[in-house]
Amino acid sequence: MRAKSKTTLRDEILRSLRKQGYVVRNGRITLPSQPTKDDLRRVNAMACEHRREEARPRLARYESRLLRRIACGNEVDPEAVVPTLVPVKRRTENELLFRYVCLHWSIPVSSGYGRRLRFLVEDQSNGKLIGLFGLGDPVYSLRARDQWIGWDADTKKDRLYHVMDAFVLGAVPPYSRLLCGKLVALLAMTDTVRKAFRERYGTRKTLISGEVHKPYLALITTASALGRSSLYNRIKINGFEYWQRVGATAGWGEFHFSNGVYSDIRAYAERWCKPTAKREPWGSGFRNRREVIRKVLSRIGLSTDLANHGIQREVYAAPLGQESLAFLRGEVQRPLFFNLTQNDLWEAFRDRWFLARARRCLQYRDFDRESYRLWPAEQMGAE
Repeated sequence: MRAKSKTTLRDEILRSLRKQGYVVRNGRITLPSQPTKDDLRRVNAMACEHRREEARPRLARYESRLLRRIACGNEVDPEAVVPTLVPVKRRTENELLFRYVCLHWSIPVSSGYGRRLRFLVEDQSNGKLIGLFGLGDPVYSLRARDQWIGWDADTKKDRLYHVMDAFVLGAVPPYSRLLCGKLVALLAMTDTVRKAFRERYGTRKTLISGEVHKPYLALITTASALGRSSLYNRIKINGFEYWQRVGATAGWGEFHFSNGVYSDIRAYAERWCKPTAKREPWGSGFRNRREVIRKVLSRIGLSTDLANHGIQREVYAAPLGQESLAFLRGEVQRPLFFNLTQNDLWEAFRDRWFLARARRCLQYRDFDRESYRLWPAEQMGAE
């Protein structure tokens, strides 16, 4: 792609930010005072629509087939539900389904960074999808997490390997109407997930240091999509809170440049900007999207403060063992894992939330999977 001129790109960026609902003033962007979740959804809407249009050529022809994996409300028998974790493998229908469902999120879902583990949660009673989650490498600097753990710089460098971040996590309708987002959050903590981590990454050398770490997944973190979250709140069983709020992000990111303008930013960076110097194992090129955006903003005369989108997201963490935090601080040799099985967590969730919700809120029965369709015009001739 040919790089646009500095003036053209600057005007395009500012026009894009204003179209999303931001006020641009003195090198910073602001949202309306006391924005609601609907306001935040509108800010993300352009980026989400851009992701859907990018995915359309690859996924639209499979939509009818993938929709058959989504339940109608009358296909869910609360008394018969049996959830199970299904690993997502590359180049399979499950991978297509994972990507397709992520396009329905109200914020643009990334593909994760570095290491990745992806799971579907299926209902064995009818073969339909309950939800999904994806784990990837965590960001290196996250103040709320680091202060909560009690990390110094050297210990974090050594032990961050044992943390993964949920870049997407949630339930799909009609199961989402039965609070099954909380179920998915619980199932991400199971022995099944820890075993998958151990089998995939336990014997691999790290790219930079060349070390082989102990195969322990000790902590999962995530950030809420739209400010305060109800999904992770009060996930408490037998008095123990499995997901804990540890603080909030500072509002920095790049999603607000993901609505089509990023491709022009990237082209400009390739033409005019120099990547940050790296050690040889990292390879050449820019380190990440954030580096690209900050370098280009600075070069075209815009403040790098425009990378602060102003949406503070709550940060949650789920220790997977009694000594997880002590292990991450280097104080003990093992996290003393909880040994949480899928069945045990399902039974606890079912008795605590699921059945009572199913009896009280019957709207889930009205859900029609056709309402989940993204590309109605593609129905004819689809697989």
